[in-house]
Amino acid sequence: MKTQKVTHQSYLPSNNKSKLVFRRTRKRFNPRIIIDRTIETTAIVSLLITGFSGVGAMGCWGIEIATSSHYWQQQKSICLGAMLVSFSAFLGTSLVGASLSIQRDKF
Repeated sequence: MKTQKVTHQSYLPSNNKSKLVFRRTRKRFNPRIIIDRTIETTAIVSLLITGFSGVGAMGCWGIEIATSSHYWQQQKSICLGAMLVSFSAFLGTSLVGASLSIQRDKF
């Protein structure tokens, strides 16, 4: 996480020279960075889940054809539903991230 350091310094005049009396460094909290990283992480994870669910759905589809079992048909439907939900999450986070970046750039 990027943090900005703010330094406060105080000087006391003594014989035409300034002496450093106190120096304090503190980190400034920046919520914009946390929001950006959360959006980026959510988009990446949702794409990964979409890919793995797609592979699972294709595997279930192949087993369903080979065995003609209703169990694998249900599993395929679950994987396809997970794909739909995670891809929708990817599109949503991408849209939110794009709108926030446009808002920051003040187009």
